[in-house]
Amino acid sequence: MHEERNHDRDRPAVRASGLVKHYGDLRALDELSMEIPAGTIHGLLGPNGAGKSTVVNVLSTLVGLTRGTAEVAGFDVSRQTAQVRRCIGLVGQTAALDEILGGRQNLVMFGRLLGLSRRDAERRADELLGEFSLTEAADRPVSTYSGGMRRRLDIAVGMILDPVVLFLDEPTTGLDPRGRTDVWNSVREIAARGTTVLLTTQYLEEADSLAGRISIMKAGRIIAEGTPSDLKRQRGGDRIEITASHQAAARAIRDALLPTDAASSEEAVVELDEETGVVTSPATRGTRDLAAAVRRLDAADITADDIVLRRPTLDEVFLALTEKEDA
Repeated sequence: MHEERNHDRDRPAVRASGLVKHYGDLRALDELSMEIPAGTIHGLLGPNGAGKSTVVNVLSTLVGLTRGTAEVAGFDVSRQTAQVRRCIGLVGQTAALDEILGGRQNLVMFGRLLGLSRRDAERRADELLGEFSLTEAADRPVSTYSGGMRRRLDIAVGMILDPVVLFLDEPTTGLDPRGRTDVWNSVREIAARGTTVLLTTQYLEEADSLAGRISIMKAGRIIAEGTPSDLKRQRGGDRIEITASHQAAARAIRDALLPTDAASSEEAVVELDEETGVVTSPATRGTRDLAAAVRRLDAADITADDIVLRRPTLDEVFLALTEKEDA
């Protein structure tokens, strides 16, 4: 079933350098460069119009470049389009399924269109129905499927030729929480079998949950890249949040946590939100600072309603980065 592939696990599954794409006067990609290691899930995160889908369309050979170079599975997307297409799976934002046919019939049909014999297409259909937990619904019309089931079937179609790289363009848009969770589990299983996944999404929680590394895009450029933890640390590190039952207690907590020497007071800012009664203090040493805060409150005979060590969320990172870009 598989074509011979020019793919080496030691080199990036995707490599792009200086990608520029113009649509008339619109500069959809602006000198974008990225590398994705083989066998990983890479999240491409950004608002509508950031250029995420354009990246996918370029890498999957659907649109040509204005300038720049890109390779997928070792093949040049501009000069070796046929080889690239044999090595990839693509799941777009809109499902391309036949609503009248059942799940098995859809998979067999797409297998045949992709060049498989009927026997191989039927065998591969049964394998994928099992892998994506769709066996019981295999012969039901797709029109009766839930949103999550349709999306899993759509991803299964993208996996018919067992691709080296799978492009998922906003795969959970419009799904309810259960459907989204089911798709996430399927994506994790795909990556666990060795397929490289490039996932575009507007959902920060999705990128945080699935991706080993994330590129944040805006206006056709990558403005930040790293692991979710790396990106969160850029926002300013961990912090302690303490909740009090009333304002007097919150003020006492704030006063107990204030630095006791001038040198420390320049670096450590203890803040009180008068409306919520939450006191926030930096935690550059993580749990050590949390333990120190508890000791201070205990020494001052202060009881808090709740105390927790928090890391910045990806939402906060994204907003901080994009606001910085706008400034």
